[in-house]
Amino acid sequence: MKSIAQICAVANAALFLSLPLAGSAQDARCITIIYDAFGAPSALQRDWGFAALVEYGGKRILFDTGNDARIFEHNVKALGVDLTRLDAVVISHRHGDHTSGLTHLLSVNSAVKIYAPQEAGFFEGRLPEAFLRADPALPMDLRYYGGKTPDRFATGTPWEQGHFETVTRTTEVFPGFYVLTVRSEKPGTMEMNEVSLAVRTPKGLVVVVGCSHPGVEKILEAAAEIDRRLYLVIGGFHLVMAPLDEVRRTAAVLDDGLKVERVAPAHCTSELGFAVLLERFKRRFDRAGVGAVITLP
Repeated sequence: MKSIAQICAVANAALFLSLPLAGSAQDARCITIIYDAFGAPSALQRDWGFAALVEYGGKRILFDTGNDARIFEHNVKALGVDLTRLDAVVISHRHGDHTSGLTHLLSVNSAVKIYAPQEAGFFEGRLPEAFLRADPALPMDLRYYGGKTPDRFATGTPWEQGHFETVTRTTEVFPGFYVLTVRSEKPGTMEMNEVSLAVRTPKGLVVVVGCSHPGVEKILEAAAEIDRRLYLVIGGFHLVMAPLDEVRRTAAVLDDGLKVERVAPAHCTSELGFAVLLERFKRRFDRAGVGAVITLP
């Protein structure tokens, strides 16, 4: 199997020929799907979960890490992805089908910065100091930390080597690269925060989503505050349990309401979701199964 660099270079060849002044042939402009449960036959293993490598503007950002560290490692090696050469990692949300590959990632690159949602008990982050509201009248054995402010007051994490940075608002992490956070208000994931990645391109934003638990349209509305031109949304749209009417409504909102130019649904979008979105977007639908390479403008 060709390496990810070779695949991305081939996918971008036509673009560079037509735009000779845009940059050198070494400037990758693509998203490669590392982990998913569908895709064209290949040496890659399929499994429920999501991971993708975003290469753009000289930056390499890993988005999510899949459901099984061993499968993630296999696919990374099969694609020739060098995890030691990452500028950042984005973890969309706390679920295992997006975080389990962190074990392998940190075994080869423990120094990389990981942007993660605000989720106590999953990713290391500061606990609210209000938890330590003092009552000096209590006996010392009932006082937190013996009545003294601790040097460290933070949540633990299963990934102690990780250098996590909590995303609490839309932030430009590199020029033209943004992380944004949206809170779910849906049953089952109520109050769960989900982080997405937005990349500015000449044709508008490319928005990478994990599962879209808050609703893909809600995430895109947050992204539109950066730039109303939404070129591509790629990742899980979380329509796995949605009835046909809801799937069609979502497709219409993306197309007619938010004016999304292209879609590359993956992971938890559902086969029904794939069918409805393919019918609606036609040539503006990009196949995003494991191993797929989506060229960016």
